Amino acid sequence: MNLHNMKRLLKNIFFLPPVPTLLIAIPSYGLVIYALAGENVNPAAAYVSYFLSAYALIITITGMTGIVRFIRRGINEHPLVRKMMGIPLVSRYVKEDLFRAEAALYQGFFINLLYAGIKMFSGIFYSSVWFITLAFYYFLLAAMRASLLHYVRTAGRSKAAEWRRYRLCGIILLFMNVALAGIVILVVHQNSGFAYPGMLIYVMAMYSFYAAITAVWNVVKFRRYGSPVMSAAKGINLTAALVSMLSLETAMLTQFGAADDPMFRQLMTASTGAGISMIVLGMAVFMIVRATKQIKREKEM
Repeated sequence: MNLHNMKRLLKNIFFLPPVPTLLIAIPSYGLVIYALAGENVNPAAAYVSYFLSAYALIITITGMTGIVRFIRRGINEHPLVRKMMGIPLVSRYVKEDLFRAEAALYQGFFINLLYAGIKMFSGIFYSSVWFITLAFYYFLLAAMRASLLHYVRTAGRSKAAEWRRYRLCGIILLFMNVALAGIVILVVHQNSGFAYPGMLIYVMAMYSFYAAITAVWNVVKFRRYGSPVMSAAKGINLTAALVSMLSLETAMLTQFGAADDPMFRQLMTASTGAGISMIVLGMAVFMIVRATKQIKREKEM
């Protein structure tokens, strides 16, 4: 078999059209969930489900663009969707990235503020350092989003003012990293973490991976708009997504038997937590240094 035929064979196996991709991937994910959650599962069936889920993951990644386009075409042709798109606000939200990012700021701000209040109340009521640390983390997320919202609601700001807002978010990220380090230390020290009842962990897993992939994509995507404020907003989303991945890891270690090996659990949590903390620290330093240079450049112009 020559190289051309080999490439064509690999493309036919791993780069499928949207419909076959969905028909293979969805049942495969269902099988692996059954294998992980079910009792007395035949080992051979479990290995087959693991193989199918790995293949499903590959074709999902390679076919994601086609799947999105396929779903969008189907949705856009629906009469209800056409009617909704006739509403100016809905049309702007769907078509304008910057408007959608601004709306997400409002949503994130209120959710973070609600979480901060609940965690702080729980921390005081139960005398829990764990809840108070989480409250501090969510309060800082809300503070960053509030800072950006105050900017986007005020017209006539200069570019230098926008970069100052960007730098402020970087400074807050430094303090947030302290809260994040505190969360990791508590999880490792107490050998505990998050827990989700029943099948909810699989829902949270899908959400966490979706949030992380979307956050990384948006960080790259919004660089082309040249808006420091929106770039900062997407950096905040990335930080929240990374912490969601950490909480998912601790929950999966709890649910799938790592509690039987405390040393392994502590090592995994400490390694992941340290990695995320370094990423957040790097983002904070990058934002501060970049903003300072840009502000200086704006003053010299």
